[in-house]
Amino acid sequence: MKLSPMRFKDYVWPHNPKTFEVTDVRRLTVNPVPFGRWSVTDMGTNARVLKGEGEFVGDDAYDEFLKLKAVFDEGTPGILVHPVWQAVRVWFSALSLRQEPLQNFVSYAFEFVEDERRTINGGVVVTGNAESVSDQTGTRTYTVKKGDTLWKISKQFNLTLNQIIKLNPQIKNPNLIYVGQTVYVA
Repeated sequence: MKLSPMRFKDYVWPHNPKTFEVTDVRRLTVNPVPFGRWSVTDMGTNARVLKGEGEFVGDDAYDEFLKLKAVFDEGTPGILVHPVWQAVRVWFSALSLRQEPLQNFVSYAFEFVEDERRTINGGVVVTGNAESVSDQTGTRTYTVKKGDTLWKISKQFNLTLNQIIKLNPQIKNPNLIYVGQTVYVA
């Protein structure tokens, strides 16, 4: 199976990273109660962390790493599209070299932290319940609701079905979308 390339903002990986890990952590407090017992209280979840490792190889390996570093240096959130995981709005929180870089080989590690906030064109911060949201790069997304199909969403945003499929390479089967899923509409 050939996977689509991972991308963040306007940077597209020439080949996908070797590893990719998604970590969700639930914060729990343990409270003692009489007679040596305890109760556990759910304090919610921490921000989701997406991290991994990869390599650039070839004559332009170090130049490719510098392109990725330039995106990291922008210091603004954007949409991360992973070939298997759902697309999410993230902050590029860490980028490191794993060994001394060579002209034709660079080993690196990266980390993204998911940002739950969404920004509508008017600048109002809301959660993902908005009809259409736009990030600072101008990327617009739509959150799938019950009864939606890609065809219905494409008509709602004056797109053709082929245009919406092309905007959403993370959706492997255009006939199968889920409530709460993020769909790119611009």
